[in-house]
Amino acid sequence: MSELTPKDRVMNLFRREPVDTMPCFSGMGMVTIQAIEQMGIRFAQVHTSAENLARSAKTTAELFGFDAVIIPYDMCTIPEALGRGISLYEDSEDILYPTVPSKWQSFDEIDIPDDFLSRGRMPLVDEAMEILKSENNGNLALGGWVLGPFTMAGQLIELDLLLKGVRKDKERVDAFLSQMTDLVIKAAQHYESIGVDFMNIREMGTGSDLLSPKVWKTLIQPNLAKIFDAVQIPTVNHICGSTDLIIEMMNECGADALSVDQKNNVVETRKKLGDDVLLFGNFDPYGTLVTGDVSEVEPAIKKCIDDGIDAVWPGCDLWPDVKKENVEAYVQTVREYGKNASPAGGRIG
Repeated sequence: MSELTPKDRVMNLFRREPVDTMPCFSGMGMVTIQAIEQMGIRFAQVHTSAENLARSAKTTAELFGFDAVIIPYDMCTIPEALGRGISLYEDSEDILYPTVPSKWQSFDEIDIPDDFLSRGRMPLVDEAMEILKSENNGNLALGGWVLGPFTMAGQLIELDLLLKGVRKDKERVDAFLSQMTDLVIKAAQHYESIGVDFMNIREMGTGSDLLSPKVWKTLIQPNLAKIFDAVQIPTVNHICGSTDLIIEMMNECGADALSVDQKNNVVETRKKLGDDVLLFGNFDPYGTLVTGDVSEVEPAIKKCIDDGIDAVWPGCDLWPDVKKENVEAYVQTVREYGKNASPAGGRIG
């Protein structure tokens, strides 16, 4: 059998087909300062140019040997398109992600334009995806992501208002989250139509350190299930924070894979879910790749694999200012230690 391409490796994993070794990729931002410096630009410039966005993703993947590229990097493209404005920090030399300067102050202000996919920087992301598709020759998998409904709502309306509404005005919050769900589906299906290979739905702000399992079951689970039912390409359900108490409900949402961060007890999760569920995670990206010593990387990555992970994903976005040697150790350890079959992923030979 001919050697697998990076894209083959990723897509075979999603299809539960054998791979030569564990793929090294993520469903969250993977841009690094090393790629930015090689391009001769500032970090702020990747958010305002389709060319820079695409090339920074591709350059990062090529520098370190990742099997996929994924864009965009910031969480504000859709809120910006919905009229909430954007702070891009274009003159900054620092690593500053775009932020939303204004949020709706009440549920009465909510207004979602039908043409949001053509507003703000949404066309820029589309163009970057097209560049990656045309210049990639099918070698790297192309991933896309959209915030989940509750997390998206938190980007658009003040979080304390949203949380207060969960307790005191649930009917109105339900209606708002239903709108957000339809919006997420529209965005995910749009990226699917462009040709992304997999889709990560990042319902980041719904871990059980913020929402109780009871609230999660009634407020979050039905909307996620609706989203995963509407997307035909491979999907990932990613949630940050404490997920031990909701992991079974996460699995019931119907995604092709689950992604958890370092707070999840993967050994216990495997006992609950069995070996048939694709599970991604779950190392601390900042502690392992930014502040940690290179000698600490291999044990951290091996622990993820030993605990029962099928693809070693960072718990959240890579912070761009990673140590080069730490990322190299991460990829090398995945390649070498990931040659043995994982619980839900077979190996060739």
